[in-house]
Amino acid sequence: MLTPSKARADFLAQAAQRILITDGAFGTEIQNWKLAEADYAGTLGLSKDQKGNNDILALTKPEVPEAIHRAYFEAGADIAETNTFSANRISQADYGAEHLVREINVESAKLARRLADEYQAKDGRPRFVAGAIGPTNKTLSLSPDVNDPGFREIDWDTLVDVYKEQAAALVEGGADFILIETVFDTLNAKAGIMAVKQLEQELGREVPMMLSMTLTDLSGRNLSGHTVEAFWYAVRHARPVTIGLNCSFGATQLRPHVRTLAENADTLIMVYPNAGLPNELGAYDELPETTAGLVKEWADKGQVNVLGGCCGSTPAHIAAMARAVAGLAPRALPQVETVTRLAGLEPFLMPA
Repeated sequence: MLTPSKARADFLAQAAQRILITDGAFGTEIQNWKLAEADYAGTLGLSKDQKGNNDILALTKPEVPEAIHRAYFEAGADIAETNTFSANRISQADYGAEHLVREINVESAKLARRLADEYQAKDGRPRFVAGAIGPTNKTLSLSPDVNDPGFREIDWDTLVDVYKEQAAALVEGGADFILIETVFDTLNAKAGIMAVKQLEQELGREVPMMLSMTLTDLSGRNLSGHTVEAFWYAVRHARPVTIGLNCSFGATQLRPHVRTLAENADTLIMVYPNAGLPNELGAYDELPETTAGLVKEWADKGQVNVLGGCCGSTPAHIAAMARAVAGLAPRALPQVETVTRLAGLEPFLMPA
């Protein structure tokens, strides 16, 4: 039997008391530093241009992600998401840095862990570290070749191994949870879940997961065609600590899909939308108080447990959210029996 995770118990205890706050965007915050290629590359001696390889900053310029983590904790965040969205073998191969995957993830998690512990020591309020794993640029469900629908750039076993390598390094560095985020392909997410489950067996203890889907259109489906309800029931067996939505759209566009997910999922709901939609120049103009007012509507209706920001969000957005939902009750988890009855799943469930 796996040893239960203390982090899960501590997180659930905090989430029962209040709406928790996760952090905001990293990519747009890093852009504000206006780093040159040499800043990214450091002294690693890599053969390819590193400009834009945000994840590698954990090794070459760690003061940048450290400053961003600090800004989000100062803004009121309870959770630090590691700067590791593309720190996997597939994505790092574009930079010729795939051999550094373990080191990048370990150091990123150590950095977030150190700061989380530092801020917790200041006021006694628990802080958590979510090891962020992005979707990679490969998909198991779809062919990139319109002339060959059966073609896949990657197979299941390879993707599981890619995810497992990253997850193991994040846990080694001190992450409390593995956050499989921006899920555009449900089968990719299942590969990530399998990777974490294999890691659990090797470690002999639970490695709790957070899962976050991204929508590709306003109908509420991801790229592999799953609605938010379908996504939830496809991953529910993994017992994620949180299930939710991030990226793609702002809070306005996500409103009906947050409601749907809140009505179906018997676990915590975490939503971190973009700061509105980008303008014609690709920048995000939505003001912090505007975003905060929109997500507060979800809190007022009892639909969320964790809130934060994705693309375009800043520490100011996170601070505004924290102020907006302070003192509001978190979403109460529906009973499993109610959820399964509403979903029509009762005939298919095995007795405990």
